[in-house]
Amino acid sequence: MAPSNLNPNLSASTGPSQRLSPDAYVNGVLSGDRMVLSRAITLIESTRDRDRRLAREVLNRLLPQAGGSVRVGITGVPGAGKSTFIETLGMRLVDNDGRLAVLAIDPSSERTHGSILGDKTRMARLAQDEHVYIRPSPTSGSLGGVARKTRETIMLCEAAGYDTIFVETVGVGQSEITVHSMVDVFLLLGIAGAGDELQGIKRGIVEMADIIAINKADGENVRPAERARRQYANALDLFPPTESGWVPPVLTCSAETGAGIDEVWQAVQEYVHQARSSGYFETQRRRQARYWMRQTIEHRLMEDFFGHECVRSQIDDIEQHVLEGQLSSFAAADQLLEAYLGAKRKDEND
Repeated sequence: MAPSNLNPNLSASTGPSQRLSPDAYVNGVLSGDRMVLSRAITLIESTRDRDRRLAREVLNRLLPQAGGSVRVGITGVPGAGKSTFIETLGMRLVDNDGRLAVLAIDPSSERTHGSILGDKTRMARLAQDEHVYIRPSPTSGSLGGVARKTRETIMLCEAAGYDTIFVETVGVGQSEITVHSMVDVFLLLGIAGAGDELQGIKRGIVEMADIIAINKADGENVRPAERARRQYANALDLFPPTESGWVPPVLTCSAETGAGIDEVWQAVQEYVHQARSSGYFETQRRRQARYWMRQTIEHRLMEDFFGHECVRSQIDDIEQHVLEGQLSSFAAADQLLEAYLGAKRKDEND
């Protein structure tokens, strides 16, 4: 049985009877109505053309109210304690009058819909707080589609008044790069272990990190955590200077006891302050907006291409010719593209 939604206000679908007017979506989101926010997010996740047009209108109208949060990407190796860390840090933020939205990117898990739902018992307190909104990523479709919708979800949450957005990467590899492209601060959560502390962490992910926190630094694990901290710090010394001019700190913390959690958040605030002061913060936001514009174009073109009847009717046979060595990959692509463009021209003339 699939787990129940962590947020009871989540809506499973937006059929015609559930669709709201543009004014209702906009006013509901701006007023902080979590039920309407959930329905607006479900709307942008829809693949129906009518819903897409409505979602575009809603997003455009809410755009002036978006952008006011600090967006924090959180990643880490399996077992690093991301859910416990998010809950502990999240409770600190809401106890200080913050409003937090927690989103997940995981296109791989169709059953659990990401660790936010899979580990829901570890985030029970956070999930029940009225100042917290938790939403898993949509898991149908490619990572690109999931990520685009997550970025749009960030904008909706900002318009609803959430001043901090956590984006948790649940998958591995490409998902970290994707999360990095939509957040202001990228936090890598590590743990101490036997042997090489950097095992399983790709150099590229470490290079992307603005802050590294070694979690589970409690009890008998304090010394191993400190050793892991030194190894990460030594590894960072080998990397070239960051474009932002920021030197990523390596800290230790315990999400279980709360030790070091405040220091991690202080590092986030210091990074944001420096990035804003230098102008890097806004430069990065503009780059990300341009990147997602182009990613969206690419995604929609791919959808249109592979969904067109002329491509669907030929692609299996052409792929078989490629597999049998009768046709090169490049010639096959050209053949399908020519058929697609010809069909589009014919559609326009008709």
